[in-house]
Amino acid sequence: MNTPEMRDKCAAELLAAESRLRAMSAFIGLDGFVDEILHVVDKRESATQFSRVLKISDFSTRLAAAAGKSANVELVSKFTKLGGNGPIMANALATFGLKVSYLGNLGYPNLHPVFEDFSRRADVCSIAEPGYTDALEFEDGKIMLGKHRALKDVNWENIGKRFGHEKFAQKLGASDLIGFVNWTMLTQMSDIWSTVLKEVCPNLPSGRRKLFFDLADPEKRTTEDIVEALRLIVAFQKYFDVTLGLNEKESRQVAEHLGTSADSRSASSLLDLCQEIHRRVPVDTVLVHPTTCALASGPDGAFLVEGPFTPQPKITTGAGDHFNSGFCLGKLAGLSTELSLLTGVSTSGFYVRSAQSPTITNLAELMRHWPK
Repeated sequence: MNTPEMRDKCAAELLAAESRLRAMSAFIGLDGFVDEILHVVDKRESATQFSRVLKISDFSTRLAAAAGKSANVELVSKFTKLGGNGPIMANALATFGLKVSYLGNLGYPNLHPVFEDFSRRADVCSIAEPGYTDALEFEDGKIMLGKHRALKDVNWENIGKRFGHEKFAQKLGASDLIGFVNWTMLTQMSDIWSTVLKEVCPNLPSGRRKLFFDLADPEKRTTEDIVEALRLIVAFQKYFDVTLGLNEKESRQVAEHLGTSADSRSASSLLDLCQEIHRRVPVDTVLVHPTTCALASGPDGAFLVEGPFTPQPKITTGAGDHFNSGFCLGKLAGLSTELSLLTGVSTSGFYVRSAQSPTITNLAELMRHWPK
């Protein structure tokens, strides 16, 4: 569902909440990447002109044809930007006007230059060197080639030495929104969560806060690790209103590890799968966001909202993190789960069209002038 009346209502509620949202705070972590956005050359026409490979399937066919032989793949760098699920989500929240604190691996002992602009919008602390990602962008998705050596340094010991365990606890207790993202690549994340549950959460000030989790493509992790991570996420529900965010691929991966699956690839089947995951992962809300729509199973019901899909995005890397920031913005504003989904798809829709994070005013304008 996505009607002009629904979009007008959402825009009005967001604008009415803007001053209140600017007084709210978010504490996000714990990763950090330097992303280089790349296009794959199909045909080189001159020193400055080329056509690009547009589809992942075309790229995979080219790679498969090289088996037993060899291949030369030319990559053209479009730009380099801050990356990682956490920095992208936190940067988007800061652009909305929230007071954002960020903890992660953005360069140590000195901040990597790509994060300098972000550090002027948010209170940033870095405890390790960043990871690096070569992001191959196509019209139908992206392939992320990551170098993750530094991520092992994101652990509870370094949080204590380079940020402070007491300060970490204070941030958890004082923030309206907390986000723990990129569990898959941060191999010490489950240990951090377990320690926080045992040592920090029982001493938090009273009151319910919002806590967002994103596993981030857990395909390479074992069933045992994934099930344990989900168990820890559920345990946080005792202290927070927990949201688990998944893209379509991740939802199917999680479902498989939980012993269930979708009957088909239709939107209605995916909504059923979202609800089934929610039954098995009893937190406040479970999100699933494919490329053309978004779905949620929350305390007020299950919903599907169509997004402003474009077949020719300027950028796709970070679209899911922008969706997550938009959904969280809606929830902080007191919107229903359905309208928060609309805020999420509008945020990602604005981003993929412009390669920029939107303001609240940008979101309201997009909702009132919905792309055809």
